[in-house]
Amino acid sequence: MRSIKNIHSDKESHWVGDGFYVKTLVNHLEDNPDFNYRHTDPFLLLDYSKPTHFKPNPNYDSQPHGVGQHPHKGFETVTIAYAGEISHADSTGGYGVIQEGDVQWMTAGRGIMHEEFHSPDFGRRGGDFSMVQLWVNLPSAHKLTDPKYQALKRADLPMIDLTANESGRAIGKVAIIAGEWQSTSGAASTFTAINMWDIALHSAGSTTLQVPSTHNVMLLVQEGELLINNTPVAAGSLIQFAAPTQIEHEPTPSHDTIELNFPTTATDGQASNPAKLLLLSGEPIGETVAGYGPFVMNTQAELKQTFRDYQTGNFGK
Repeated sequence: MRSIKNIHSDKESHWVGDGFYVKTLVNHLEDNPDFNYRHTDPFLLLDYSKPTHFKPNPNYDSQPHGVGQHPHKGFETVTIAYAGEISHADSTGGYGVIQEGDVQWMTAGRGIMHEEFHSPDFGRRGGDFSMVQLWVNLPSAHKLTDPKYQALKRADLPMIDLTANESGRAIGKVAIIAGEWQSTSGAASTFTAINMWDIALHSAGSTTLQVPSTHNVMLLVQEGELLINNTPVAAGSLIQFAAPTQIEHEPTPSHDTIELNFPTTATDGQASNPAKLLLLSGEPIGETVAGYGPFVMNTQAELKQTFRDYQTGNFGK
């Protein structure tokens, strides 16, 4: 069993623009000796927006809530919409709407300008809004890859039943956004080995997850309360698991386990409020990182060149 190293839940929420009220639970720019990029590699940043209610915006068309045009370079952004809708546009001419349950996997690569707002439909009607945005690092060999999108509809994500260890009955489901679940492959293509599993538990029971022993592993609890490796964990918490237990390229790959126990007092075993979790695991890239704001490179020289390109109109070229 992969042991829990720490549970992070003390971060204050803050506004990104005027549309995203988030907790930054992972930040590669922080230098906490017990929780820094070395422990989260290849994940650079994790912003979690817990369910937040927005009133209808009377100026949804001319002044939508969100973030205006801004640059990214050297990594990928992954946006998961749990409630509400996000519209985006970018410097390549791309445009789209991330609807509830959808995932947008954007490779910024050599550079892209984009914007993110509440969609016109959501702005007009208002409602609950919840999302996760991740920054996933790119290895040096792919830092300057061409920008691209993977628009993943909820229906495109392979769904797997989570079964109770004792009885084998279904107690939840997993949407495989990326990576591998036994013999099932996720919907997204990735540059390095990554698992991203969207988990929902709806009935009481215990179940076991298997994660590669070579991966860094984190688990975000978005809603509900449950036991993880017999440790009580509440909503809004990010579990940091111990370091990988196996060295990359050892001849026989192995897996570690994580135990989920979802208790409920309902007589029929059905929970009125399901537990929702996001599991992240990834093979560490193991390269140096030089980051500032929306740019993540490998060296300070590359970072300075990126700023020069941005200031002189050569960004993304």
